[in-house]
Amino acid sequence: MNKQQELDKIAKNIKDQNICADLAKTATQLVMGDGNPDADIVFIGEAPGKNEDIEGKPFVGAAGKFLNEMLETIGLKREDVYITNIVKYRPPENRDPSDEEKEVFLPFLDEQLTVIQPKLVVTLGRHSMNAFLPELKISQVHGQPKRFRGQVYLPLYHPAAALYNGGMRQTLLDDFAKIPKILNKIQEKK
Repeated sequence: MNKQQELDKIAKNIKDQNICADLAKTATQLVMGDGNPDADIVFIGEAPGKNEDIEGKPFVGAAGKFLNEMLETIGLKREDVYITNIVKYRPPENRDPSDEEKEVFLPFLDEQLTVIQPKLVVTLGRHSMNAFLPELKISQVHGQPKRFRGQVYLPLYHPAAALYNGGMRQTLLDDFAKIPKILNKIQEKK
């Protein structure tokens, strides 16, 4: 089985096990992930929004457009990376996912990461950062790589933060610019 088939199997398991049935009822579809299953970098957000729910892909709205722009600044495209969320169904009214919803989906996210085996996991926003690094505050650690259980994580602010707060835009761009150097350091250690 290739990596994409393994990822498809995880999606099927979510549906077969009726994970977060209440969320599934209010969502249009399951939004698993998008991009290259052999990627060195996986980006993780919190949950699909309205556009993502409609299209079935993560980060396709305004925040996704900014993410695409940031990828271009470091010479990458969406096809070069893998993008997903912790929670795979859109919460109603775009509310934040609950702790219970994140907890229920976390094993499936872990399975995705096991299949993809990225060198670097970039968490987008405090929800995804706290799923892996619960003790940290994003305002204090954004842009600083952290190693946990053999995996390197890079906590970044969510791209949507830059849409609501213009000052965040440059912070995100500066943090994003560190990704190639961090990736090179990881590869040197292997």
